[in-house]
Amino acid sequence: MKRLSIYLKKYSKESILAPFFKLLEALMDLMVPLVVARIINQGIALNDTGVIIRCFIFLIALAVLGMCFSFTAQFFAAKASVGFACDVRQTLFDHIGSFSYSQMDHMGLDTLITRLTSDINQMQTGLNLSLRLLLRSPFIVFGAMIMAFTIDSQIAMIFVIAIIVLCIVVFGIMLTSIPLFEKAQVALDKLLSILREDLTGVRVIRAFRKEEDEITQFDLKNEILKKINLTVSRLSALMNPLTYVIVNIATIYLISKGAVKVDQGVIAQGDVVALYNYMAQIIIELIKLASLIITINKSLACSGRVSQILAIEADMKYKKDIVQSNDSEYAVVFDDVSFAYNQSGEAAVKDISFEAKKGQTIGIIGGTGSGKSTIINLIPRFYDADEGSVLINGIDVKDYPKGSLTDLIGIVPQKAVLFEGSIRDNLKWGNENASDDEIFEALKIAQALEVVERKEKKLDEHVEQNGRNFSGGQRQRLTIARALVKKPEILILDDSASALDLATDLNLRKAIAALKDMTVFIVSQRSSSVRNCDLILVMDDGELKGKGTHEELMKDCKVYQEIYYSQYPEEAKKGGLSYE
Repeated sequence: MKRLSIYLKKYSKESILAPFFKLLEALMDLMVPLVVARIINQGIALNDTGVIIRCFIFLIALAVLGMCFSFTAQFFAAKASVGFACDVRQTLFDHIGSFSYSQMDHMGLDTLITRLTSDINQMQTGLNLSLRLLLRSPFIVFGAMIMAFTIDSQIAMIFVIAIIVLCIVVFGIMLTSIPLFEKAQVALDKLLSILREDLTGVRVIRAFRKEEDEITQFDLKNEILKKINLTVSRLSALMNPLTYVIVNIATIYLISKGAVKVDQGVIAQGDVVALYNYMAQIIIELIKLASLIITINKSLACSGRVSQILAIEADMKYKKDIVQSNDSEYAVVFDDVSFAYNQSGEAAVKDISFEAKKGQTIGIIGGTGSGKSTIINLIPRFYDADEGSVLINGIDVKDYPKGSLTDLIGIVPQKAVLFEGSIRDNLKWGNENASDDEIFEALKIAQALEVVERKEKKLDEHVEQNGRNFSGGQRQRLTIARALVKKPEILILDDSASALDLATDLNLRKAIAALKDMTVFIVSQRSSSVRNCDLILVMDDGELKGKGTHEELMKDCKVYQEIYYSQYPEEAKKGGLSYE
């Protein structure tokens, strides 16, 4: 919580004024029983109408002042809690954005989403209630006890004993429930993970008729969460009846003692009524305090989870100085690079070395899981190589300041991702200052011009979330156009033409090949897509099995031959080979 308290300093004034005005409201409440006692002792007992009227007007004034103090306190509490939550959410979002792909893979997106939303919302609620009630309730409880001593010190000892017992009960339940709230949030993370997977993969689930299996799995996680929440709820539910029992026992003893003293003439009837009212105030405030403590427990558990993420330092360090590009003839160089997604696991790529000259087109081909995407993820430094080095324009990727490396590179990932907005908004991700002419030129190269021209609003056509209103091939072409609008020095196409027909794929490659001064990496499982590349890298099981032109690889690379002939079996038959 100390880590998060710095975000409350900005709202120090509000954090002081909110409880201050609540204490003023509480002071108004503490004066009410004394006024009521005076009405009984002096107004009703002595039949003094003037006293009754004056006291009645005073009670109305206390109510109006209390209401004004309450509204003012609520205003400052809301301003502080909402501002605090906003700042923490923004800081957490920015901090998560600094994590490397490895850290994101390790933590998982589901728990990060929960902490950004549910946890911070719970913290906001806890802070709001704390600023308003955390001081008010104890103030009234102890204030009522002090006021009781001004009436009768002997009877007031009942208040002392009751408050001590109540504190033991309240804090005992609080300390027991905090760990359970943390477990509940962890269980919620796991449930959201299942839910997210089911919703994103709903088509696959239905295609394989796995609805019942997924429902069973969801029910299992949901049942675990339910059991934890039931345990916490049962424990928290003990607070109200226990406090009621303690306070009611104290009230019974108070009335019986008070009645005796009234009969003896030691205290007046109005004083007993005042003492009872003070005990009633204690009951009300302890109920509020019990509810508040439950909320605070949840908030503390959630704040601990948020602090855990903020305490994690990004494992990628960046240089502050701007790197000056040198005159290297190579755009990309891999020097004995090895990398494993899990450092304790098997390497995804091993001892990879190659040089890509500026302006060349590099093809990367291989089977599923051969390490193709891993290589291109190392170029923009999405991951850091465990061994060896990756050089861009002759400079190690680790020597580039943050953001300057990705400014040089345009990436089209395997999964075409579009964002809600217009087509123009999506394409301007590459260059926010791009003109419509530049956008249409990129669309033409990406073979996506017809996609836009068929739309009624052209570039202003609405794109739904994840591009749901576009086909797979249309999304791929638009994401390629988005990368081209950027006019990068290095263009990476990570199997980004898999949804395109062969004719469109061919036209796309021809258009990209016509671009000058751009180094292009084409990752594909189609030999036709990389056949005319200046350099082809052949990957198999994380190892570079061959590199060269199509002709060179057909002579001396068995893995490439197998890939090629499996896709062109008629040529294999001509040579007396069989790869079917």
